[in-house]
Amino acid sequence: MSDLVLFQQQDGLGWITIDRPEVMNALSYDTLARLGEIVDSIAADDSVRVVLVTGSGDKAFCAGADLKERRDFTEEQTVAFVHRIGETFRRLATLPQPSIAVMNGVAYGGGLELALACDLRVAVKGSKMGLTETSLAIIPGAGGTQRLPAVVGVARAKELILAASRLDADQAERIGLVNAVAEPGELRACAETLARSIAANGPLAVRAAKLAIDQMGAGGDDAGLDARLERERALYLEHVLPSRDRLEALAAFREKRKPEYEGR
Repeated sequence: MSDLVLFQQQDGLGWITIDRPEVMNALSYDTLARLGEIVDSIAADDSVRVVLVTGSGDKAFCAGADLKERRDFTEEQTVAFVHRIGETFRRLATLPQPSIAVMNGVAYGGGLELALACDLRVAVKGSKMGLTETSLAIIPGAGGTQRLPAVVGVARAKELILAASRLDADQAERIGLVNAVAEPGELRACAETLARSIAANGPLAVRAAKLAIDQMGAGGDDAGLDARLERERALYLEHVLPSRDRLEALAAFREKRKPEYEGR
């Protein structure tokens, strides 16, 4: 019997895998509960440097909400599901560690919203994706209307959402929706190469940089550039400057060796 969501960790990389290939890794209520538990455990684990999220099999990253389950929901259950998926994706998006969506196939609706909750996205060539909710007379309800404009721009996001557009991986890369496209059989290697390039850097600095960038999105222009720059300086002075890793970086440069970061 599937555990719905699997977690494996090796060499600082934590792999989350939605394990429901028989339904294209669709998100049931119980699947989201398990995903949330894993995300919470990762947030408290400093040994995980980078998080990678993918789906089982080679057909789908995630086909979105489990519509077979949803069709029997009462209105009250539907409301509970919408809260659950939105909160789970929020917790993923606000992980202290950087995250990469490893898109091994179809990612429609909530599946693309799952990918958008990650910091970066790599996709296998030929995969399809889109926020197609308006074709079902609903709207993206798990962050898509907010996260997609931050990635591709407001006008492009309106076009994609209002028209329920479907894109292939190459089209998605051209508009900045995915960071890289990998040939079949090379997706995992592509994702791990990117993840290791991040994990090799100072963990405290990586987390502080992610938080500084995310604060820009959270605060928006309402906060003003001066306020955002002040938050950036505070992260630098309070989280990075006093760290042992910063001193290790200087020592390694002086001694012409690779630094050994401890996240302290």
